Amino acid sequence: MTITPIRPGWHTPELRAAARHITRRRLLTLTAAATVLAFAVELPTPGAAAAARLDAARITEFPFTLGVASGDPLPGSVVLWTRLAPAPYQPDGGMPAESVDVDWEMADDETFGTSVAKGTVIAHPEFHHTVHVEAQGLEPGRVYYYRFRTGTWISETGRTRTAPAADSSTPALSFAAVSCQAYTDGYFTAHRHLAEDDVDLVLHLGDYLYEYAVDAAGGARKYTDRVLPALYDRESTTLEDYRLRYALYKTDADLRAAHARHPFVVTFDDHETENNYAGSVPQNTVPTEEFLLRRAAAYRAYWENQPLRLPQLPVGPDMQLYRRLHWGLRAQFDILDTRQYRSDQAYNDTKHVSGPESEDPARTMTGAVQERWLLDGWTASRALWNVVPQQVCFSRRRLDLNADPKLSMDAWDGYPAARRRLLDGAKAAGIENLMVLSGDVHVGYAFDIKDDFHDPDSRTLGTEIVATSVTSGRDGSEQPANWTTYMTANPHLKFYDGRRGYVKVTLEQTQARADFKTVPYVTTPGAELTTAASFVTEVGEQGLRRA
Repeated sequence: MTITPIRPGWHTPELRAAARHITRRRLLTLTAAATVLAFAVELPTPGAAAAARLDAARITEFPFTLGVASGDPLPGSVVLWTRLAPAPYQPDGGMPAESVDVDWEMADDETFGTSVAKGTVIAHPEFHHTVHVEAQGLEPGRVYYYRFRTGTWISETGRTRTAPAADSSTPALSFAAVSCQAYTDGYFTAHRHLAEDDVDLVLHLGDYLYEYAVDAAGGARKYTDRVLPALYDRESTTLEDYRLRYALYKTDADLRAAHARHPFVVTFDDHETENNYAGSVPQNTVPTEEFLLRRAAAYRAYWENQPLRLPQLPVGPDMQLYRRLHWGLRAQFDILDTRQYRSDQAYNDTKHVSGPESEDPARTMTGAVQERWLLDGWTASRALWNVVPQQVCFSRRRLDLNADPKLSMDAWDGYPAARRRLLDGAKAAGIENLMVLSGDVHVGYAFDIKDDFHDPDSRTLGTEIVATSVTSGRDGSEQPANWTTYMTANPHLKFYDGRRGYVKVTLEQTQARADFKTVPYVTTPGAELTTAASFVTEVGEQGLRRA
């Protein structure tokens, strides 16, 4: 992608002043940097209640305009989310700078005849009146319904579920993998179909939003029945910008429907902050100190607007997003963050042949701590399926037919030593049923993960399922212009489709099945959903074949 010059004055005077107080030496001290950055983006102390209280009866407009959501299900707990925003396109959401009580309730049925859990939580203005409820004491493996109330207003009803008990042998698990939903590229039709699908949870693999400007007509949506405010027609760089961008996305009825129907497990990629950033290295030419202020703002807004638990709350520019979830003995999910800790892309992030710079053994995609955490988790795993939701293509992807082909330096091909360490770790841990989930590239792929990608006959260690985009890339096509090249150059690539949609994966006792769901267009609403292809891989004998 092209590098967009950042506009002058992209940070408020307060943020720029804070950045000047962060020297490179001080950046080495996390506490000092986090303190200044936290102050710069006005982060409150967790649990702070300094703001005046608002009588909820004074809220005169419907405040649950951004819907409800749930996520990160555990056997006895799930996160419930909402935000109070009577005027979502205003920076303050139409709410005063006062705290307000929000009641929540869970039940076994949609009529809420018998509540199974309830409580009251405070929506703080410092958290942009978002609500994160970590509901506890629930039964494992159960479907629940939930809603919120403040004053006389009641939210829509959401549906969620808890994970099975840790030691249970569960029935088949089904989940959807989605990624890359640029608002300006089209309608979220795939989410509408996903809301109607029968899955246990949704894994969002990144690029939940894009930082780029959105014009008054919504880009490719070409609105004629509304005019989006001019404040969206700029790149998101500040906390206010990112908060407003989430509000825009969550006013989409199709996205709200998917959130209300299924629990989400989320992880970010680059566009939630800035295209193709790497750790503390920005794509745009700005000082590191200023970029970390931007990253702090982006991570803050991300946490506020997703159903995430308190351990994921950012501290300044840092956020521990990688985490582990279990679905009984059926699956272990190791959710990765391949953006925050990675080495800078080799060869200036251009398509490039593999060489000394990209092959440097010191290069990392995950950082040493996260890498060790993943390998240790595999060693201790008791799950039948080990699933790794992450962001960018893991398998080798030759981009041309040359003997020494060009590769993507932003994907794992730009970090081959790190990939080798993970493959060796999986073998050492005895992981027999490995599935990597990826997004980022706006197409659907199905790969066999080879022990040696240079040898098609080498052992297949697992499968990689790449979810196409919800909208990014606009309508797409079944066979993009490079389809023949990619399928010829990569014998371990079993499927390639350039249309929009999502992937539905079902993990059974003897096999896994991946159904690639696609829509023919997104630049106009209402497209029908079809299954482009289905593949299975057998337990104990990895390798994709057509179902």
